[in-house]
Amino acid sequence: MSDLGESHVRSGAMPGLPYERRGARDEIAQRLAAIVESSDDAILTKDLDGTVTSWNRGAELLFGYRAAEIIGKPVMLLLPDDRQDEEAPILARLRRGERVRHYETVRRRKDGSLVEISLSVSPLRAANGRVIGASTIARDITERKQAEERQRLLLREMDHRMKNLFALAASVVGMSVRDAASPQELASIVQQRLSALARAHALTMPGESVAGSNDPVRLHTLLQTLLAPYESAGGGGDRLRIIGDDMILPGTAMTTIALILHELATNAAKYGALSSPSGTVTVECVAKTDRLTLTWQERGGPPSDQPGEDGFGSLLGRLASGQLGGTIEREWRPEGLRVNLTVLRDRLT
Repeated sequence: MSDLGESHVRSGAMPGLPYERRGARDEIAQRLAAIVESSDDAILTKDLDGTVTSWNRGAELLFGYRAAEIIGKPVMLLLPDDRQDEEAPILARLRRGERVRHYETVRRRKDGSLVEISLSVSPLRAANGRVIGASTIARDITERKQAEERQRLLLREMDHRMKNLFALAASVVGMSVRDAASPQELASIVQQRLSALARAHALTMPGESVAGSNDPVRLHTLLQTLLAPYESAGGGGDRLRIIGDDMILPGTAMTTIALILHELATNAAKYGALSSPSGTVTVECVAKTDRLTLTWQERGGPPSDQPGEDGFGSLLGRLASGQLGGTIEREWRPEGLRVNLTVLRDRLT
């Protein structure tokens, strides 16, 4: 056996180990490159001047640039005009060897559209430890942001409805005290009115109606159900009047109209004519060939003053009427609030 062979055996194949290590390193590098390329997240690298040096498939999908279009170009191409000052502080932190974790911002795609992302930026180092660039991972958080916004809107609506619920309960009790001659009669009247209020509230929920889920209902029946909680004890008198044309409403249109009228009745009970013993509400229905007009007129309540700004209920009214292709107009007259709701007949089919 030659000296080289003897040495090779004695050392446990030491002369071949460097090649094995290089092969293992190459295999690891190839695996890492494959992981980066197949990642759903956008992964890119840049030098300390902010020039893009690598660009994976996830970055192509997120930002719209192919690798050949963006490598060698400044990463500032991805920053919207109002965020051009974000890159310099990030590069300064990288030069100090710091990381930027989960930084939420907005970036611009190739087509000019904006996307909300979460950025994590880490320094890239040479063999001697010197920082030579940065690795950036960007994740699209649009869906999460939209879900958070939907949650905020839902919480606002829940808060609005809960406040209305307590205010309405107080109004119902106050109205009932004036009509009751004894505690037992008060309890009975309150129970009846709260039950009617619950039935009216059910009309504002999608898929619900007087006759059954998504069934059509007559307009006057809808109005009577919504206004029943505010009737005087015994149901007599002219406190609430429904006049004019009657017609059949499909389930979907009925829910939208119920939302508007429920809001009007709620506000009338809290601040308007229905908060006063002598107050009245008249709803006039006029059905024409092309449109349906509902006029809500309050009289005999507290002084009618226009609010300083629209509340959530006003916003709800505009949105709901918009779904029916119509309009909702409010007038704060000396005798009381007057509301005109107009919807297109072809939206009521």
